[in-house]
Amino acid sequence: MKDPVTVSTGITYDRKSIEKWLFSQKNDTCPVTKQILVDSELIPNVTLRRVIQSWCTLHSSDGIERFPTPKPPVRKLQIVKLLSDAKSPQKQMKCLQRLRSIASQSETNRRCMESVGVPEFLASLIVERIRESSLQEVEDNESDEMTTRKYDEALSILHQLQLSEGGLQCLMRYRNGEFVESLTRIMLRGSYESRAYVVMLLKSIFEVADDTMQLISVRYEFFTGLVQILHDQISRKASKAALKVLISVCPWGRNRVKAVEAGAVPLLIDLLLNLDSSDKRDCEMILMVLDFLCQCAEGRAEFLKHCAGLAIVSKKILRNSQAASERAVRILHSISKFSATTGVLQEMLQLGVVTKLSL
Repeated sequence: MKDPVTVSTGITYDRKSIEKWLFSQKNDTCPVTKQILVDSELIPNVTLRRVIQSWCTLHSSDGIERFPTPKPPVRKLQIVKLLSDAKSPQKQMKCLQRLRSIASQSETNRRCMESVGVPEFLASLIVERIRESSLQEVEDNESDEMTTRKYDEALSILHQLQLSEGGLQCLMRYRNGEFVESLTRIMLRGSYESRAYVVMLLKSIFEVADDTMQLISVRYEFFTGLVQILHDQISRKASKAALKVLISVCPWGRNRVKAVEAGAVPLLIDLLLNLDSSDKRDCEMILMVLDFLCQCAEGRAEFLKHCAGLAIVSKKILRNSQAASERAVRILHSISKFSATTGVLQEMLQLGVVTKLSL
């Protein structure tokens, strides 16, 4: 225990552990007493911390190092002052770096930052910059490198804040969806780092989306950006996030058709072909997206154009997990029910699909 704090029930915990319990896992009770906490204030137990530090000092000969005194949680006034200073272009980068440092220190700091409007400030910074000029122009102009770094920094902080459900929903509705539009622009033309932050942020936003119109009105370019991220394989986390975004948005409106037109189907089949057998969760997600896309005629047509589509999907039956098998069966059912031709049925027989389905 390096940073002991006491909750309203009088029980002391390590700050990092109780913050995870309260904020990440969204509990509102004391883990020991099971009582409802009247508030989420964490009071530093200075006496206990000093006892632990003294014990570490006494046992230094045994290789135990004395840990430094933890930094106190940030106060709202400090954040408000930083946001005020950040309105000055000359101070903006320094303030953003300071905000990122504060966010990295504790969950308490992150919740404090959210409560005083840091996400909205960062969103406005990104939206205004994208509105002023295209990312392509920014990237081609070395003199504007600092401005690009500013919204990269803003994206990094937004990702690091791990916003609450309410905070994410506010971002989705920000300026009638203009923030999501700005993120789409960055997905298409931003740096690898920025695109990774964007898709992970979008994953969180669409997981809690409560506005049906926002889900239905997602533009074609949005899907182009997701497909490009999957194609470029920026990082494992970014690819997983892109798949989760597709899972969240594909069931709505004409989003399946938009994803198909963006080239999702052949790319997903190629990803399945190159997938390691140990990547069970990735396999499940890819098959889930393919299942959604094969529920429209355009998706089935693209699926059948790929010479390995039927083969790789049928191969996943009884090879990966129950969830993957169920999705593979659903895909083959959609194909056989709505898009069956003599050639398709013959290929299914050759692949042993009927035998697998009867097991």
